[in-house]
Amino acid sequence: MHYPHLAAGLLLMLFSCNEPSPGSSSDRFSTSPERFPVEPNLVNEASGIAASRTMNNRLWVQEDSDTPVQINLMTTDGKLVKRFPLPGISNRDWEDLAIGPGPQNGVSYLYLADIGDNLKKNDVSYIYRFPEPKNENEGVSGIERISFRYSDGPRDAEALLLDPQTRDLWIVTKSEEKVRMYRLPYPQSTGDVMRADYQGELPLNLITGGSVSSDGQEILLKSYIGTYHWRRKDGQTLADAMQKSSYKTLAAEQLGLQGEAVCFDKDNKGYYTLPEKGNQPSITLNYYKRL
Repeated sequence: MHYPHLAAGLLLMLFSCNEPSPGSSSDRFSTSPERFPVEPNLVNEASGIAASRTMNNRLWVQEDSDTPVQINLMTTDGKLVKRFPLPGISNRDWEDLAIGPGPQNGVSYLYLADIGDNLKKNDVSYIYRFPEPKNENEGVSGIERISFRYSDGPRDAEALLLDPQTRDLWIVTKSEEKVRMYRLPYPQSTGDVMRADYQGELPLNLITGGSVSSDGQEILLKSYIGTYHWRRKDGQTLADAMQKSSYKTLAAEQLGLQGEAVCFDKDNKGYYTLPEKGNQPSITLNYYKRL
């Protein structure tokens, strides 16, 4: 039996956004970003981006597989500052980057997700965690590896979320018809292989990146065609916020670009996206300002 009014209501609920609570920031973002040209061949395979917490006007960018084992520091107007080698690890298929708290209070950590698995054959996936350098002259050290298995078998994933309120890590898969969410609770082991437990699904697909605001109140997920935004309520897990609250679809990406990287800026006044170069002659770093 067909219920047109019910169907229309469900669609409206799905594609509308939560109204922000009184006194909170707006959920509206510019649909025409500021675009900053990135010099060709500096960062061609961007798949993760995070706004530095220790340096102003700086972004960390990580590249996909078949690229050097390093992390790139860029300015917020698209210029390369420095490449930082990451000793003792390998790049099987790095897919996302998160930033925020970790095991030592008061320290900002970078979380690099080696979670890509196009053929769904990897028994164990990895997330590398290390303290963020405090300045451009400090190298990367103290890299730890968080190893995990999905509770229901190998998955291909490209989005990593760090909850700054709980320090839990969340993985959102890519290639299912409805993407799946998995949780690695804090404190994450760096000795044993953890189990990433299934936490539900979302009516989205081809999710390629994600970000959580520094206060933990907002969530972004990125796909090839656009970006999705959630407002989180007090007491909700990230999965609850994304499953029990409707999302807002933000600006669509330029057609033909393989957009994978997204992050809130340091002060949550907007968000950045950075595509892979692919067959394009050049790319831009894009900033969507909060309105």
